Amino acid sequence: MNFLRNFFASFLALVVFSLFGFFMVAAVIAAMESEGEVSVSDNSILHINLNKQLADRSFSDPFSEMGFGGESKKIGIIDLKKALTHAASDDKIKGIVLSAPSLMGGFALGSAVRVALVEFKSSGKFIMSYADYLTEGGFYLSSVADELYVSPAGGLEWNGLSSNTPFLKGTFEKLEIEPQIFRVGTYKSAVEPLILDKMSDASRLQTTSFLNSIYNYMISEMAPDLDISETKLKNISDKMLAQNLTQATELGLITATLYKDQFLQKVADKIEVENTKDIEFVSFQDYNKSFSKSNSSKNKIAVIIAEGDIVDGKGKKGQIGSDKFTKEIRKARENDKVKAIVLRVSSPGGSALASDLIWREVVKARESKPVIASFGNYAASGGYYISMAADTIVSQPNTITGSIGIFGIVFNMGDFMANKLGITTDGVSTGDFSGMMTSSRALTDAEKRIIQNSVEEGYELFTSKAAEGRGMNIDDLKAIASGRVWTGSQAKENGLVDILGDLDDAIAIAAEKAGIADDYKVRYYPQQKTALEEILEEFEGSTQAKLMKAQLGDMYPYAQMIEQVKSMRGLQARLLYDVEIK
Repeated sequence: MNFLRNFFASFLALVVFSLFGFFMVAAVIAAMESEGEVSVSDNSILHINLNKQLADRSFSDPFSEMGFGGESKKIGIIDLKKALTHAASDDKIKGIVLSAPSLMGGFALGSAVRVALVEFKSSGKFIMSYADYLTEGGFYLSSVADELYVSPAGGLEWNGLSSNTPFLKGTFEKLEIEPQIFRVGTYKSAVEPLILDKMSDASRLQTTSFLNSIYNYMISEMAPDLDISETKLKNISDKMLAQNLTQATELGLITATLYKDQFLQKVADKIEVENTKDIEFVSFQDYNKSFSKSNSSKNKIAVIIAEGDIVDGKGKKGQIGSDKFTKEIRKARENDKVKAIVLRVSSPGGSALASDLIWREVVKARESKPVIASFGNYAASGGYYISMAADTIVSQPNTITGSIGIFGIVFNMGDFMANKLGITTDGVSTGDFSGMMTSSRALTDAEKRIIQNSVEEGYELFTSKAAEGRGMNIDDLKAIASGRVWTGSQAKENGLVDILGDLDDAIAIAAEKAGIADDYKVRYYPQQKTALEEILEEFEGSTQAKLMKAQLGDMYPYAQMIEQVKSMRGLQARLLYDVEIK
């Protein structure tokens, strides 16, 4: 009896504490969301701090903001570009102080930010940059500045790009898991990390090709701002001639080395104030609250942001669920006020089935209004699949795209389950192939042939639809398919994309094709959740994880791995890992 009394008393206390905590957090979030308009003083400096993850849309996890962990803040380039455009003609803004020690979010998004900064600079206003240390990506962004300073004890990285892939063959061998692979295409190297311990010759060839393409484009962007020839800038990188800041200054990569207080005095002198404490800084996030762009146009352009892995069904946060995104495209198609659709794709691909379902909705939408595809960091494999029916495809020069190919994986986990977990299986079937898609044993030769045939049929479907969408001969399309990865620049040369540009270019093309170039407003979908909705989602996700951990204990990591393996069932049109470029 005492046990039950103590148990229910503890349980009640836990419930009360949880409810109290929830309403306290909700109150804080409500206060955060009710922040009013920001006033900007004369002679202000726009401070742009890019030491966070770049994304298309801004995101700030309320838990992270309050110090409770969670996903960190994301800098939305849509919001950033809006601030830069307005600041260029705002007399209150005298210039920009840029803090970009690194580039988090990929070179395609970084390029979009850099182009926007160059356009701001054309207004005649200054950009000054400061960092304690500059990575390769940070230098790429910061080199746009009129004056670039680095802390004397800091450093600068300018020695070229590299891309490394983790190979899991040894891991699977230790765990006694056998990946049974089915693929089409010489270059469909997405599965290689599962079955090899190093890059294949084909994979090395394509990686070298797209990496050099990205780097050469970077240099072409940076050279004019640094007033250094492309040949010299590349030579400095190839031979690592700037091994310290003294050499970097002598070579013209940076203006000088300064401590932060000295840099701030430079800024004060620039805007003609005596003391650094008199500098009026405003973040671009706050600056966007100081003005509004009312637009009463009845014509809408719907920008549907498809970011993450492509999955069947509704999908989770950060995924492109086929149910959710076909619904978004359908709603835009059926809405008479929406005159054009821009599909903004940042995805390495995923489920072939989900990709095909989204592709079908794009085809149907194109029958009634213009559909323009805009590529972010990735639009590869399934990411290309969902885009290839668009009227026009717009890509950043350094987007990772192509990878037109299909693969399938069936993991034989029989030895892992028996030898590591002590689990064995047995059963009966009504036919020879009734239990074919099992992970508890190795596939038979006959079963392997059936799956391989399915993969080859999937490849024929992918390539035939790609050829139709691009208006190409099927043999010409297959010559640049075969799973090969290209940059946006290379894809344009090969006919896989139409125009090199960013999201704004895609929106302008959509407006032009819809005949509303002078009268439209842009709306972004799916609609972002409120901070309170984010809290509820976080609570739900963390509660499920805690329950699984409590139930499984030491077995939880194995359960996570099995769940990840299960998620890759069915034909896949994707890069297995994001291409990590350093």
